[in-house]
Amino acid sequence: MGSTFVDETVMKINLIKERLKAAQDRQQKYYNQKHRFIEFQVGDFGYVKVSPMKGVSRFGRVSKLSPRYVGPFEILERIGKFAYRLLLSDQRSDVHNVFHVSSLRKWISDSEKKLSADEVEIQENLQYKEEPEKILAYDVRKLRNK
Repeated sequence: MGSTFVDETVMKINLIKERLKAAQDRQQKYYNQKHRFIEFQVGDFGYVKVSPMKGVSRFGRVSKLSPRYVGPFEILERIGKFAYRLLLSDQRSDVHNVFHVSSLRKWISDSEKKLSADEVEIQENLQYKEEPEKILAYDVRKLRNK
């Protein structure tokens, strides 16, 4: 009797382990489909998420219209797999300078999109007059007799 009980228990434990493994694999697959893995290099710039959770503010800004991310800040070093040390300004000295990768967003330089003032020529004699091409519909309104 004792050995059959032990055998049944071992079989049930193995079944539970298999089902847990299948559930974890399924959850991991769903997680990996939705998330992108970001890596930063030392010297890159990144934005920091202001609020990691609703109602918790890291940088003292709490309102609906406040920015979601602040920065950009320079990345000084990588700590472990998922943490980065940032160069925060002196105003942010009360905030710890190590952040998880989920709290960071890459800063993309838009220097290619900017135009210098020398490249743009402005001609001052450019004027135009707005005139309608065609009247599509009109209403005749009659005032009340008084």
